[in-house]
Amino acid sequence: MSRFAHFAAIDWSGAVGPFQRGIAVAMCGTGRAAPVLVAPPDRHWSREGVLAWLTTALPPDTLIGLDLGPALPFADRGAYFPGWEESPADARALWALVEAVCADEPHLGATRFVDHPQASRYFRRHGGRTGAAFGHGRGRLRVTEEAQQAQGLNPYSNFNLVGAAQVGKSSLTGMRLLHRLGDQLPVWPFDPIGANGSAIVEIYTSLAAIAAGRPRGRTKMRDRATLDAALAAPVIDSAGIDGDGSIDDHSSDALLTAAWLRRHADCAPLWAPDALSCTIARTEGWTFGVS
Repeated sequence: MSRFAHFAAIDWSGAVGPFQRGIAVAMCGTGRAAPVLVAPPDRHWSREGVLAWLTTALPPDTLIGLDLGPALPFADRGAYFPGWEESPADARALWALVEAVCADEPHLGATRFVDHPQASRYFRRHGGRTGAAFGHGRGRLRVTEEAQQAQGLNPYSNFNLVGAAQVGKSSLTGMRLLHRLGDQLPVWPFDPIGANGSAIVEIYTSLAAIAAGRPRGRTKMRDRATLDAALAAPVIDSAGIDGDGSIDDHSSDALLTAAWLRRHADCAPLWAPDALSCTIARTEGWTFGVS
């Protein structure tokens, strides 16, 4: 019997504005029933709306997958922001710093953090504005992102804020969400996961798609027939969704990953990857499903 009774996947967005077309929330229970989309309280989800759902409407014993980076690289340089005296010592202190800088910015935005006189030195921003401390090439990676590369995935540095595939804005806005959650939900691996109750893990939706047989580089699904084929894969073993025709890739990412979480939540090795040391668990975190 599964430790969890429900499984949710949230495709997150760091875009500017009160409502985000890029946010999708999907849920499923145990068994094989098809995952379903959770309807937003308005036409589209807002980041504050997701926070409210997590704190007031989440079903009990839910494993929640958040598609964002909950921390920045630390292990490679011994600090998030080497050379900056305010560089935090761990992830929760990092979340608090982002929140403090952005406290008056609406919609859980994080523009003020990347424009901060000190913090901006570490980011690659639009308009050719690459900070002197950004580094080289694609930028610094967390240990879990290096492990993602070894599995054939294509992670981007959370310090990179440029390009369609960048994840830095999602990560920073997600840190504000995690900070505001406080101790209401444990976030693995930063917090211990008890024998009952709900918990949050970091997910990479492409991992579920590749596991279901989607080719690398073609993990986005925009029609229901393709999504149903992925859901039916043995590693997912889920009933298909209702209807036919097109579907946006944010919704399909969330639906497939919720079903993937259902099948892998009780896989003990995924909770104890070899490279996940106590220090990394405290500072960088880990992507659930990456070995």
